[in-house]
Amino acid sequence: MPKPVLLMTRRLPPAVEARARRDYEVRQNSDDRLLSAAEILRNAEGADAILCAPGDRLDADLIARLPQSVKVIATFSVGFDHIDIAAARARGIPVCHTPDVLSVATAELAMLLILAAARRAGEGERLVRAGRWTGWAPTQLLGTQVSGKRLGIFGMGRIGRELARIARGFQMEVHYRDVAPLPEALAQGAVYHASDESFLPLCQFLSLNAPGGEATRKWLNAERIARLPRGAVVVNAARGSLIDDAALIAALKTGQVAAAGLDVYEGEPDLNPEYRTLENVFLLPHLGSATVETRDAMGFLALDGIDAVLSGKTPRNLVP
Repeated sequence: MPKPVLLMTRRLPPAVEARARRDYEVRQNSDDRLLSAAEILRNAEGADAILCAPGDRLDADLIARLPQSVKVIATFSVGFDHIDIAAARARGIPVCHTPDVLSVATAELAMLLILAAARRAGEGERLVRAGRWTGWAPTQLLGTQVSGKRLGIFGMGRIGRELARIARGFQMEVHYRDVAPLPEALAQGAVYHASDESFLPLCQFLSLNAPGGEATRKWLNAERIARLPRGAVVVNAARGSLIDDAALIAALKTGQVAAAGLDVYEGEPDLNPEYRTLENVFLLPHLGSATVETRDAMGFLALDGIDAVLSGKTPRNLVP
């Protein structure tokens, strides 16, 4: 019996690719570049499933033109704003994603951004690499202590809660903003805020951990930045669309925001070029889930979803 055909739009970790080849006839994007819509459609001809990744734009037009053979789409990510879910539902194509398995790794990365931005790690690393460090000095690269400070988390989902757990190890006082308060068993003492007016002025550190999409687009704008205490530190390991880049850059220049740590960007990899000119910004190339353990788990979960759909079962990782 022939194996079902799986289109993989990107290269995936070796263990994930090995499992995919074991169970499927794999059509792979060996160049590991973003495919155009025309290329996706051409390669999807006769395919039973598509395993895509962030950066692949599966909009309504593309989904409407997918061949009838495609029975399921899985994305190698927890976020799915790059896929038009309504269009997929209209075609009767289930969409799976990878929740839960990347929460710890992404929260660790968010804490790295907090520490690196606050302690001016990027500036220090560049100083040493350039051969310009002349030795220890009492006033060199003075940053902001993290321990004991107030952390505001915008988006208290799985990743936000993991970040809160890590932050408690630094004796940080955790506040959060979300659509509704969590049960205390999940909040673990974090303080809920129903309004920006009560939340933002407390945020000595602000971490963005909400999903992307129109509801949160440019949430961190000039008005909200003005409500932060002067000298706040802002980090984003969620989606670049959460930030109004022009507003954040202006605040970084005036000192309203002392420093920022960014792992995601609007239109990435083409981030706003002004970020590269600012010494008080710590920049990473979307490494939130980039551990061997996490990326393997993501790939296996995506394949689990595809396996389930093709065998007539409801996958546990179906997009809600």
